[in-house]
Amino acid sequence: MSEQDFKIGDKVTAIYKTGKYIGEVTDIRPAAYLVKVLAVLKHPMQGDLHNPKQTEVSMFHQRRALAFREQTNVPKNMVRTFDEEIPEYKESLREAVEKMKGTLSEAQTEWNDKSLQLLEDLAADYFK
Repeated sequence: MSEQDFKIGDKVTAIYKTGKYIGEVTDIRPAAYLVKVLAVLKHPMQGDLHNPKQTEVSMFHQRRALAFREQTNVPKNMVRTFDEEIPEYKESLREAVEKMKGTLSEAQTEWNDKSLQLLEDLAADYFK
């Protein structure tokens, strides 16, 4: 991936861990951009990031999406230009959750089942 130079206020997509977000650059650091989250494009995967798609791990993590206006440092090579209309946060989160649920429902594996259960719990909390 090639790095681009952004300035404060630029609208971008940012990959953070296994989630993908639309946000705004709020600060420039030596190796990262500080990005304020405005919408969710891809919900983070559940489980252990170091052992993806495995259930026999010391802790199977429940991973929440970053919150609206939450700020996070994103490595510069994981940030790209975003020039479309920014969707409303809650609706984008709902779409990302539904898309991930659909993907997890395609095959019945132990990891998919466990991830789907955690995602269902998160959805109940997100949209209460």
